[in-house]
Amino acid sequence: MSDDTFRSVEIERTSVGKYVARNVRGGSLSMGTGEDASFTPVELLLAAIAGCTAIDVDHITSRRAEPTQFSVEVTGDKIRDEAGGNRMQNLRVEFTVTFPVGADGDRAREALPRSLQQSHERLCTVSRTVELGTPVSIVEAAGSTGD
Repeated sequence: MSDDTFRSVEIERTSVGKYVARNVRGGSLSMGTGEDASFTPVELLLAAIAGCTAIDVDHITSRRAEPTQFSVEVTGDKIRDEAGGNRMQNLRVEFTVTFPVGADGDRAREALPRSLQQSHERLCTVSRTVELGTPVSIVEAAGSTGD
């Protein structure tokens, strides 16, 4: 993989059920089991879907007009499937976006449906990966079992 395509994050345990995720740019966020205000991994998945699509739609529409409201809600059901595994289903991404009155706002409103479609069908790496599916390899690093 080249530097242009490679992505990574690291997770560090801070205590039982509590972790910090860090990216290569120095950003961090806490995550855990849902017993405190930290995001759970499932909530982070939903946030990643919302954020990815929001960025796409915002870049396209805000060239025409600055939104007066821009929010995205992603919902879904966490289930145990017939194979006994946990997963999400019924994922739904709902945009609430308004633009100012006037010609620029009209152009942004006109671009909104197309930008939602473009994000969903082509641009959003996160939702496309979820929808299309991709293998995930879970491996133990060499030498990680002892001091």
